[in-house]
Amino acid sequence: MDPDAPHTVTTADGVTFRRMPPGADAVYVVGEYHFDDIRPDDIVIDIGANVGAFCIRAARRAGRVLAVEPVLAEVLRENVRANGAGVTVVAGALGDGGRQRIAWGGGTVTVTTRSLGAFADAAGGCDFLKCDCEGAEWTIRPQDLDSVRRIEMELHMPPIGGAVNRRLLDYIGKHYDFTIERTPGYDVRGVMGVLHAVRRGGR
Repeated sequence: MDPDAPHTVTTADGVTFRRMPPGADAVYVVGEYHFDDIRPDDIVIDIGANVGAFCIRAARRAGRVLAVEPVLAEVLRENVRANGAGVTVVAGALGDGGRQRIAWGGGTVTVTTRSLGAFADAAGGCDFLKCDCEGAEWTIRPQDLDSVRRIEMELHMPPIGGAVNRRLLDYIGKHYDFTIERTPGYDVRGVMGVLHAVRRGGR
């Protein structure tokens, strides 16, 4: 990293991040996720929060935000503090409760994973779920979505993560109006697209 380069980067909408070195796979803008309909009383859970691009912006709209990040959790905490965001950070990962080795952007950690239901219990519920966790989304139990009004989720298929969870897709198809956005850029190997889902009947 250039010692003369600025130590922070500030986006056009006024969010400040620690500038990460090339190869860290840091994401500073939200890009593909829709979140204009986050409500002030929503409980938002951000699985795979990276350095905070989504959760910090979500905290401008919602009173309670829980961000889960396995590898970049310390940088995420620093960015949350720098922006005065009301975000609770959990150093962890989505899964079935087993131990998982996770590599991202040159860093590697081993964590005990937790279910979406466990994270929702810690947050006091979940109304809006953003999930980008490199295939671990298929470990979500359909019943853990029962209280979730909105989903923004990157979907993966092998070689990223395990097999597609058809029960989860069937549940979403039955209870949500949804689209899966495959463009632009979702021809990357192992990426199915981004799911935008709204529970039928609202809440």
